[in-house]
Amino acid sequence: MGSVPGLESVKHIIAVASGKGGVGKSTVTTNVALALKQLGYKVGLLDADLYGPSQPGLLGSTERPMGQDGYILPMNKSGLKFMSMGAMNPSGKAFVVRAPIAIGAIQQFLTAVLWGDLDFLLIDLPPGTGDIQLTLVQQARFSGAVIVTTPQRVAAEEAKKAPDMFKAVNVPILGIVENMSGFTCAHCGEVSAPFKRGGGETMASELKVPFLGALPLDPEIMMSGDEGSNLMETKPDSPSAKAFVQLAKKIVDTVTTMEAKGLSVEAEKVETQQNTVVITWKDGTKSEVDAYTLRIECPCAACVDEHTGERLLKIESVPLTIRADQCNVVGRYGLAIRFSDGHGTGIYKFSTIKDMKKKSSEAMLSV
Repeated sequence: MGSVPGLESVKHIIAVASGKGGVGKSTVTTNVALALKQLGYKVGLLDADLYGPSQPGLLGSTERPMGQDGYILPMNKSGLKFMSMGAMNPSGKAFVVRAPIAIGAIQQFLTAVLWGDLDFLLIDLPPGTGDIQLTLVQQARFSGAVIVTTPQRVAAEEAKKAPDMFKAVNVPILGIVENMSGFTCAHCGEVSAPFKRGGGETMASELKVPFLGALPLDPEIMMSGDEGSNLMETKPDSPSAKAFVQLAKKIVDTVTTMEAKGLSVEAEKVETQQNTVVITWKDGTKSEVDAYTLRIECPCAACVDEHTGERLLKIESVPLTIRADQCNVVGRYGLAIRFSDGHGTGIYKFSTIKDMKKKSSEAMLSV
């Protein structure tokens, strides 16, 4: 599944995201990873929240990563492989760097960590939709994304921003998880809803994506995180442990279903033939678009005004004999092309390239 060094043997890469902080995203990610492992899968966990890494604490690990032949070996906790900036920063001081350096660190996590043979690699994203998130979806081929929210309206409204980003880059939304949903009194059994209920399910309905389930507000979850213990081992029969196992099963089922349906707008193979780019799609169809058409339709900011949509590129400056010298697949949604005139800053969505082919065919038929 992975398309970069270190990810070649990873079958499914899943992002766990949220629109805002404080919704328990990292706790959910950790416990889902442990639940997947309990179900018999080989699982890895990447803590991509560089500024607020929490996975070492949640897993109760003080281990430091080791190197091997220029690569980084992930750490191991109870059979779960993981990597986190928190483990590489033993001082505990704030990671204060500008975005380009943070992006470089994320790229190193993706390309220099030897994850080995995994069924699932869960990536705990920082909250929001910034540069780090975009770098990840452009570097790795995600099987899908899980969005975590809490029942409150404000949290659910913020959480809607994350699906917008993933849809824009052709990453399927596996579903919505409502965290901190209902509190069961250990003494009387009465269920109360201090943060309301239903925000996640309503959001899933509005976005027309699966609702994966609600997780309870349970002190056992908080204590297991504080102690760095595995809830699946210490309290396997607790409602919370069972809820995480059910959530893990639903994620597996959803990934399997979406994989069976397939994505027609995803490249299986990209070739350059003379002055033409040929893309074989996963559904078996092909698109052939000439380099000249691609060049004059470049979507980058130097060629198109991002505010008005006005085309800035002077078409007469593009030679008819222009070539596409290099094509690189970006994530699972687009293609980066370097042309013989030296231009190479545009990323073409696969859906746009398919439309180019359609327009070309329609134009030829109308002549």
